Amino acid sequence: MLLIALVCAAPVIGSYFTYYVVKPTGGTTSYGTLIEPQRPIPDELVVTGEDGKPVKLTSLRGKWLMVSVDNSACDKACATKLYFMRQIRATQGPERDRVVEVWLRTDAGNVSDVIQKAYPDTRKLIADPAALTAWLPVDAGTTLTDHIFVVDPNGNLMMRFPKDPNPSKIKGDITKLLKWSSIG
Repeated sequence: MLLIALVCAAPVIGSYFTYYVVKPTGGTTSYGTLIEPQRPIPDELVVTGEDGKPVKLTSLRGKWLMVSVDNSACDKACATKLYFMRQIRATQGPERDRVVEVWLRTDAGNVSDVIQKAYPDTRKLIADPAALTAWLPVDAGTTLTDHIFVVDPNGNLMMRFPKDPNPSKIKGDITKLLKWSSIG
């Protein structure tokens, strides 16, 4: 009889031992790094639109923003990030209209015709590099131009993807965000 009681109590004893003695650490289900606390788009962050007129970046609230920062010359790494953003947005199916691709350029140089034609839906805005550096956090050993950032529809910076990201994992994070969020 004692043996039966011990067998029945073993899972409970094991769970208490695991929880209070072994102290399991919680895993993460997201590929990107969550930015905590969230950082709202600064009201003073004014960007220059494609038409040459200044516009507040906060005017893009209401949509999920995938943001890349680079100069207008757009080297191979820049083009790869733009490609990933376009493809990730396209794979969202009917939810893709909730996502806007934003390329924050750090200079007013000309964008090549190849990039213009390849990414017509990407918002190409010119922003002050100092203001971007103050708003967007980076991983140690990386620069602002290494990451893709996500801004929620409320205008809060909420996620950063690592340098040389895996696009299928980014797609998974964006899909989860769109699935579980009713805003944007």
